[in-house]
Amino acid sequence: MLLEKIEELLKEVSNLSAKNAEDVEQLRLKYLSKKGEINALMADFRNVAADEKKNIGIKINELKKTVTDKINSLREQLDENQTEGADIDLTRTAYPIRLGTRHPLTIVTNKIIDIFQRMGFVMADGPEIDDDKHVFTMLNFAADHPARDMQDTFFIEQSDPNDVTKNILLRSHTSGDQSHFMETHKPPFRILCPGRVYRNEAISARAHCFFHQVEGLYVDKNVSFTDLKQVLLTFAREMFGPETKIRLRPSYFPFTEPSAEMDISCHICGGKGCSFCKQTGWVEILGCGMVDPNVLEACGIDSKEYTGYAFGMGVERITNLKYRVSDLRLFSENDTRFLKEFETVH
Repeated sequence: MLLEKIEELLKEVSNLSAKNAEDVEQLRLKYLSKKGEINALMADFRNVAADEKKNIGIKINELKKTVTDKINSLREQLDENQTEGADIDLTRTAYPIRLGTRHPLTIVTNKIIDIFQRMGFVMADGPEIDDDKHVFTMLNFAADHPARDMQDTFFIEQSDPNDVTKNILLRSHTSGDQSHFMETHKPPFRILCPGRVYRNEAISARAHCFFHQVEGLYVDKNVSFTDLKQVLLTFAREMFGPETKIRLRPSYFPFTEPSAEMDISCHICGGKGCSFCKQTGWVEILGCGMVDPNVLEACGIDSKEYTGYAFGMGVERITNLKYRVSDLRLFSENDTRFLKEFETVH
């Protein structure tokens, strides 16, 4: 009979539960107090036959240990639940925030700025929403000139087609920042104009309706094309390595004359020819030229006394050359997995 009672209590104890500390204390009193179940079994144990005492004594000790462990377990579980509840911050984000790193366009823009600042250029900026006067007219774009089609942008307001200050648009290049600066400053000056620009382009892996530029301008007495070439060679070697070579090819821009496109020797194959440079050994990176006298005059600068050079590059283009990003859309998708790839870039 005593063994059966012990087995029943073991099954009962295995299913014990408690909602609070008071329930745990009631269970302790029921099983472990002086008037509890185990003490009652010890009283009956005195009447057990001598040959059964050892076996029954082991079972009673097993029951006592099981009850003690179960009650301690219930007490610890309640303590943990109370602690967790006290630490809950309802204002916290429900999941860990995955962090990226500096954007590759920011990394490259800062590198470009650093190189030119060490050559004496200072920062200048202008509005992203500008007027026709500063973006086109002052930069030698005639109203009906086909070059405007090359920089088709987004017009916000055209209240008076005959007044270029009333035609408001998203700037298509940061050259407009230069016209703003020249309008209010006297030479000599070296300025660098980084910023976001807009073009009416179909979005694809190779083009976007917005991108980033860094443009430079130097105006002083006796500035020559030789000065421009040396500055650009220094930039190319600082950005892509000391063995980099440059090549200047004649081109056309309304605001410079003469104008050129600049290529660098392919840093993938070292100029020997590969799929990246289309077997030519050269990769185009920017446009440049001597500032057209008409631009200087439009900005109130005497073109007979002063000359200057200008250059401009797309930051996405330079970034692609350094890190070989195959799809321009990755730059604006805000995917932290993409940014993680640039954690080690400095």
